[in-house]
Amino acid sequence: MLTHPNSLKFHLWFPNLFGFKGGIQVYSAFFLQALQSLYPQSQYNVFLKHDVQPTSDIPCLPETQFHFAGAWHLKIRTLIFAAQIISNGLQQRPNLIIATHLNFTVAAYWLKRLVGIPYWTVAHGIEAWNMKNPTIKTALHHADLILAVSSYTRDRLLKEQNLNPNKVALLPNTFDASRFKGAPKPFYLLERYGLKSEQPVILTVARLAKGEQYKGYDKILQALPQIREIIPNVHYILVGTGNDKSRIKQMIAQLRLQNCVTLAGFVPDEQLCDYYNLCDVFAMPSKKEGFGIVYLEALACGKPVLAGNKDGAIDALCHGELGALVNPDNVEEIAKTLIKILQGTYPNPLMYQPEALRLMVIHKFGFEHFKQTLASYLDKHFQLMKRN
Repeated sequence: MLTHPNSLKFHLWFPNLFGFKGGIQVYSAFFLQALQSLYPQSQYNVFLKHDVQPTSDIPCLPETQFHFAGAWHLKIRTLIFAAQIISNGLQQRPNLIIATHLNFTVAAYWLKRLVGIPYWTVAHGIEAWNMKNPTIKTALHHADLILAVSSYTRDRLLKEQNLNPNKVALLPNTFDASRFKGAPKPFYLLERYGLKSEQPVILTVARLAKGEQYKGYDKILQALPQIREIIPNVHYILVGTGNDKSRIKQMIAQLRLQNCVTLAGFVPDEQLCDYYNLCDVFAMPSKKEGFGIVYLEALACGKPVLAGNKDGAIDALCHGELGALVNPDNVEEIAKTLIKILQGTYPNPLMYQPEALRLMVIHKFGFEHFKQTLASYLDKHFQLMKRN
């Protein structure tokens, strides 16, 4: 830690924090919380591209200065946001700029060239893979540190962009362990969906967007007829909404699954834990997941988890230590694995020890671990800056 942390100025560039709760937004909120907990006396200017005002659900220091570009029309918003972050950077000369989206690094690169401000960025998943944009590639090469949320994303970045391995560090996703805890199946949800407490329930929580069909919820639908042959009373609950819903409804009708699938639609954050506790297995055999916070939330509720073996979920499940990893393109493998999990015969005893599973996921991915890892990178960075 620096001797005078109150003299530090941080500029944080986030796509958004308030309202929409995608993976990058949740990560950004935890990042802000961790950073301010480590350096409570520092100055914070947070620039938000898509937000218009703050809400009270994100913990932050009262002196935090928020700057919003979300009120501007989408066509000119990028330009306005770029003007905000560059002009404020030139005026205030922060000690460190941290951007939680790679697209923002281009502005940071120019600030570094013009006035020498160091910058970090975060690589999550799909936006960091197969990157072709030459200006972003240049900006990545000049970043002081790139934080990857998974080894999978880090490995791909190093391989595809030929980056210095010392400049790409791991800071995996975290979650709120106080919000996600195991409990009996909630009676109000059993009643709402006409389910019996002993009935096996498979759950997926995902955006049902055409651009996110890689989440694999359709593969679970395709696996259900095979699962029902062995477990006739199985029920699948799919939480989420989006423009892929009509295709999903069509699939349900074609496969004649109307009586064993529930499309729960949008579920408020405060009810999400109840849905995890309603299920007997959380399944999302994705193949383009940067990490997958939902896996951690389900594990924290002590639930067995199934994920794909071709993306960042490998990290979330610690290479199979915390759950089942399957080929996300193999419907038969998905079906057979879900049958084993629901029958209690999957060869990983930890998956059937809810409290041990919870403790393990908190130990590996809890907020304190996230904060300590971030602290080590900041210490190293500022010690280096002092020497230079």
